[in-house]
Amino acid sequence: MKNQPFFTRDGDGFVPTEVANGPWDPQSLHGRVIIGLLAFEIERHHGADDFVPARLTVDMFRLPKLVPIEVKTKLVRDGLRIRVVEAEFFSAGVSMARASCQLLRKTENPAGNVWSPPNWEVPRPADIAKPTDVRLGMHGKWTTRPIVGGMGTSGPRRLWLSEVRELVAGTPASPFVRVAVAADFASPFANAGDQGLGFINSDVTLYLYRLPVTEWVGFEVVNHHARDGIAIGECWLYDEQGAIGTSTVAALAQRKPMTNPANRDVTSAKE
Repeated sequence: MKNQPFFTRDGDGFVPTEVANGPWDPQSLHGRVIIGLLAFEIERHHGADDFVPARLTVDMFRLPKLVPIEVKTKLVRDGLRIRVVEAEFFSAGVSMARASCQLLRKTENPAGNVWSPPNWEVPRPADIAKPTDVRLGMHGKWTTRPIVGGMGTSGPRRLWLSEVRELVAGTPASPFVRVAVAADFASPFANAGDQGLGFINSDVTLYLYRLPVTEWVGFEVVNHHARDGIAIGECWLYDEQGAIGTSTVAALAQRKPMTNPANRDVTSAKE
């Protein structure tokens, strides 16, 4: 892979590269790489082939700078069928985010038929021209293939997204890490309107009933509601074989920076 990775290793820790920065502050990390690194460490320490990471919730309550990172994981429950893991994200020794992941052991479906929404029928990524607007991929942080709608519109939206660089140098991204890094895209995709993106998400909850088997992750906006500066957004997620799960976010209305914040929580750090 020619593109610079988001992180390099430094012993048990990680060092962000310049491409790991986010849109709100060029000297701070993008939320997607925070989520991805938490998933990376959860899977590395506690993942198993016979378990599916069925739910990953990440709370992002401070905005990390481009400084060395440490992730600590804790096995909360290791049962026969359910494994629960917590992880905490430290930037320069300060807790910035935390995750909870529930892994479920694979088995067989029970007998009978249960209704499910129909699979989306859309062109495959290979059949869609590469977009000319580099802003869709944040100038090379990922690549997209728009299907329906887009930023700056207020109608339905569908899109394919694929990673173009490693999360951690020298380690190919697993299917779980790929979709975890991508999951944060649900916030701008669901919460942006015809006046641009006015919300910044403070969390992500990723639900998966199976892992993606292709590199492309499809997003379809299915929900956005907001009042009093608080929004929720939701996307259904797909790979090229069909549905894989959902990504849901909570978000705050973005405001101008607060002056001299004493304790940088999500509102003061990200605004």
